[in-house]
Amino acid sequence: MQQDIVRCRDCRHYYVTHQADFRYGCRALDFKSRREPATEVREASGQSCQYFYRKTACVV
Repeated sequence: MQQDIVRCRDCRHYYVTHQADFRYGCRALDFKSRREPATEVREASGQSCQYFYRKTACVV
């Protein structure tokens, strides 16, 4: 069984910080990391991030 790969940059909760030591952040889980938050979640729990919420395209 193959799990879907979660890409943080496609998630609404993902953001890039201005801190050089902790460049990536997740608003849903309220933490910052040196690596993408989804990578941290997968290593800690063995599962894909359960808070992933895909961004929608902005139509102007």
